[in-house]
Amino acid sequence: MPSPYRAIFALPGTKSFSLAGFLGRMPLSMMGIGIVTMVSQLTGRYGLAGALSATVALSAAVIGPQISRLVDRYGQRPVLRPATLVSLAAVAGMLLCAKYEAADWTLFLWAAFIGCVPSVGSMIRARWAVLYGNTPRRLHTAYSFESVIDEVCFIFGPIISIGLSTAWFPEAGPLLAGCFLAVGVFWLTAQRATEPTPHPREQHGGGSALRARGLQVLVATFMATGAIFGAVNVVTVAFAEDQGHKSLASVVLAVYAAGSCVAGAVFGLLHFEGAPARRWLLGVLAMAVSMIPLQLVGNLAFLAVALFVAGLSIAPTMITTMALVEQHVPRAKLTEGMTWVSTGLAVGVALGSSAGGWVIDAAGAKAGYGVPGIAGAVAVLVAFLGYRRLKQPVPRRGGTTDEHGADEQRLEERRSVA
Repeated sequence: MPSPYRAIFALPGTKSFSLAGFLGRMPLSMMGIGIVTMVSQLTGRYGLAGALSATVALSAAVIGPQISRLVDRYGQRPVLRPATLVSLAAVAGMLLCAKYEAADWTLFLWAAFIGCVPSVGSMIRARWAVLYGNTPRRLHTAYSFESVIDEVCFIFGPIISIGLSTAWFPEAGPLLAGCFLAVGVFWLTAQRATEPTPHPREQHGGGSALRARGLQVLVATFMATGAIFGAVNVVTVAFAEDQGHKSLASVVLAVYAAGSCVAGAVFGLLHFEGAPARRWLLGVLAMAVSMIPLQLVGNLAFLAVALFVAGLSIAPTMITTMALVEQHVPRAKLTEGMTWVSTGLAVGVALGSSAGGWVIDAAGAKAGYGVPGIAGAVAVLVAFLGYRRLKQPVPRRGGTTDEHGADEQRLEERRSVA
């Protein structure tokens, strides 16, 4: 590891919670595409597959911020474990209904409860914010590392999920995703020393983190960005099937994530001066422009190259987004604020996967790439309209002196041990 990345792991417990977070985030890349693969294998209906994947994403979008708000108030362990058990029970119910050809409405019912899955990435980033909130360079490196981990999940997750579902049995991908979720969350919540201090209601200040005007812009923009991701996932599976190589869809999607992974790793080694709002706007614009070559794809090799280039803009934009969230949201609501960004992505993924599935059924797989193209244009439009809110200076906002004192005391104790 380059030295900036080694430095963030100097404090005790950082390696363990990061590894647990990696396992807990694997379902993020495995569950949706696993459901698409499973349902398309069992029924051949991409519209139904996309709609179920969208239901899971929308459910997570509705429930996720509420879970994170409770985490900010009561702590990670008391909230994440029960929520994870509900999600795991719903996964089991969906797999059984799919296997035994139950009515479609039963699949949608279980899909809605799968959305109780916690936003593990937000939980990990909140731990980094406590450790390095007063050291901007290290926090930037930590956020960059987590974005790289996100992309590693998206490199291997689809390969594992699609590969198992096509080579073993259709339900294998979502089943393994549930196992990763259980291990990751229960291991993470067993690590109490690095868990952020809860903020009771009287310190929390009431209201939602979404009241922050800057956060509203980020969430709205990432709804359109999520539509890019959701549509690309569904359309790529269908396009690969049209080409006679459905199993290669996982490899092509892994190349997409690999581009983001490479860019995120390099981005974390760099140090930037000035406000991040302009870098964020350029990142959103780059993501939109990178969708243009997809309209010209004719084979899987060209598609893989185009997606690798498209992926180069993802991680840097996400890293800058988390830096903006940390600037615009009070510390007492930081986990909730980060989860709202994930919620925007989830809503977009739901819309994109549904729209992609409908276009595939109506006009074929190649026409489906028009969906991420349109979504990219919408993301740029929203980002430009809201840019003024993001570039306005925002004073550092937190909770009470007592809560900051508690976090600082715990941080000094960990540094002393290190």
